[in-house]
Amino acid sequence: MRSIDLSKNRLHGSLPSWIGVNVSSLFLLNLGSNNFKGIIPRHWCNLPLLQVLDLSNNNLWGEVPSCLYNCTLKYVLTMDLSRNKLSGEIPNDITKLIHLFTLNLSRNDLVGTIPQNIGDMKQLEKLDLSYNHLSGRIPTSLASLNFLTHLNMSFNHFSGQIPTSNELQTLDDPSIYQGNPSLCGSPLQTKCSNDESMNRNPISTSDDDDNNNDNGSEMLGFYIGMSFGFPIGINILFFTIYTNESRRRFYIRFIDAVSLNILEKIGFLAIWLKRMRWRRSL
Repeated sequence: MRSIDLSKNRLHGSLPSWIGVNVSSLFLLNLGSNNFKGIIPRHWCNLPLLQVLDLSNNNLWGEVPSCLYNCTLKYVLTMDLSRNKLSGEIPNDITKLIHLFTLNLSRNDLVGTIPQNIGDMKQLEKLDLSYNHLSGRIPTSLASLNFLTHLNMSFNHFSGQIPTSNELQTLDDPSIYQGNPSLCGSPLQTKCSNDESMNRNPISTSDDDDNNNDNGSEMLGFYIGMSFGFPIGINILFFTIYTNESRRRFYIRFIDAVSLNILEKIGFLAIWLKRMRWRRSL
């Protein structure tokens, strides 16, 4: 079984604990818009191929499982836990889902602060934390999310200056931050004091410049090594394969299996994208 989509029904009771035990090869798991209640089972962290997780619009409570990132569940692309009754803090380990491009935790009862290293989630395109009880300053690392196209921080208890960057300046709708009376800075009309502005603007140091130079040298060495190593490695690979019939057959079967797996993932992702477009058109 590769996908389960039972969304928009009248299913109720606890979330099935056999998922992640008897079924572990899911790419898509969508139980959104039902009447499920209770906690998210920890067994669900044992889904090594999961890419889409949608449990939105149910009656789930408890904390967001900290095990959502472990040695297996790390390639998920979309996670929607919105419109539930989840409580507690956002686990720091959620920022290790570096392939995630949609994270929706809106309309829950979450408290605490946003993880400081949220900027590690470089692929994020959509982040919705609205209508919770989150507080503190919005981390400056948020400004490093270069692909962010949708952001909603409204109706929480955030304070201080809103981080600035070229990317965040394109998200200039004040409604993104409304309902946070202690926030200041663009795009809000509330101006920040001088102390807040100085604290939020990082100052470049000579150590930073040295680190940048070291990184540049390392990258140059990497590309030079690749330019010599890649063609040599390819030649060795093909010589090893095509001089032995059994190895050649094994290689062809391996390529077929990998190709089939990739095509299946593309198919499930295409179905999910069509579903998302259909929902947005409603």
